Amino acid sequence: MPLDLALIREQFPALQSQAIFFDNPGGTQIAQASIDRMLAYLTEHNANHGGAFHTSIRSDAVLDEARQAVADFLNAPRAEEIVFGPNMTTLTFQMSRSISRSWNPGDEIVVTRLDHDANITPWVLAANERGCIVRWVDFHPSDGTLNLEELQAALENRPRLLAVGYASNSLGTINPLERIIPMAREAGALVYVDAVQYAPHGPIDVQALGCDFLVCSAYKFFGPHAGMLYGRYDLLEELPAYKVRPAPDKPPGKFETGTQNHEGIAGVLGALEYLEWLGVSFGEDHLDQYREKFKGRRLHLKQAMAAIRAYEYQLSRALLESLAEIPEVKVYGLSNVRRLEERVPTVSFAMKGGQPRRVAEKLNQEGIYVWDGNYYALAVTERLGLEDRGGMIRVGPVHYNTVSEITRLREALERIARS
Repeated sequence: MPLDLALIREQFPALQSQAIFFDNPGGTQIAQASIDRMLAYLTEHNANHGGAFHTSIRSDAVLDEARQAVADFLNAPRAEEIVFGPNMTTLTFQMSRSISRSWNPGDEIVVTRLDHDANITPWVLAANERGCIVRWVDFHPSDGTLNLEELQAALENRPRLLAVGYASNSLGTINPLERIIPMAREAGALVYVDAVQYAPHGPIDVQALGCDFLVCSAYKFFGPHAGMLYGRYDLLEELPAYKVRPAPDKPPGKFETGTQNHEGIAGVLGALEYLEWLGVSFGEDHLDQYREKFKGRRLHLKQAMAAIRAYEYQLSRALLESLAEIPEVKVYGLSNVRRLEERVPTVSFAMKGGQPRRVAEKLNQEGIYVWDGNYYALAVTERLGLEDRGGMIRVGPVHYNTVSEITRLREALERIARS
């Protein structure tokens, strides 16, 4: 059953305005179900953790339900493998400190130039502190895909860790984790996956992937500013945690330092309830694909993300074809519409004669919101030689966007090119 865009857009209060939100890679608009969960938390059971009174008991129940919902979203074996935090960056800095405690001088780690800096710098800093060697894996500038030959070579010295993205927040490339993770596991490396950019666009199954850790942020998939980490329970149990003395000794609590953003975690639950609704309402075409392996909410969430992925192929095609019609535009990354399966709809480009910030400002004047710069994917713009030129313009539709909005973007860019 195709997505009912009118009904879906009704679930997002911000979409009732006339603005076109193509700034989604930096943060999507929030679903009403997520807002409702946060409001209910703050007005009905706002309390700290572990009390003997009603609001604290109810608060803990909501947080437990949210943790289970994230486990269902990622297909984690157990809810205790989900750690909440402020965002992916903070969680990764925290985990890098714990994971690197066992590294020795001369050990190696591997990072990629295709990643967001939050999955690079925490590991580089940790490696420097421990006297370790950092191996960098490049990407192909021609199409924005990771250089797997370089990756294989970097894995030959049996590194302690590979940090890799699921999808590039700059170029939209989906890394072939089904090939990459077995390569890393065979080399004996832990695999830490940044799934922030992929999470709004497709189903995630940490068990099928075989990764050791995976992080994402709810504000990228229609919820509030909150981050979450999946970690294999045996690793979370074994790793040292930097925490105050009364804190729990078992995961996930040992890694959730201080009082968490309870209302934000409640909002994460609401965002996943929205996606569950979408899966029930529009995921029938994907039922046979998943029902033998998943049940209940896990099934509905997989149906939702599969339905989103299928619809977003249309958006990716329309966006790439529209940009190709404008001679002044140069797209970086995969632009071949026959390779849509290898990318999410996040597309970055430069415009001849136009500084990225100025183009973004002109689009803003037409009610079209896009990003410019490097989006914290500094290694990408440096590798492409664009950092000193202001980076790129980034357009990122998600499933609540429409092809007609992409047409309006093309028309606006054509007017900018003429001017």
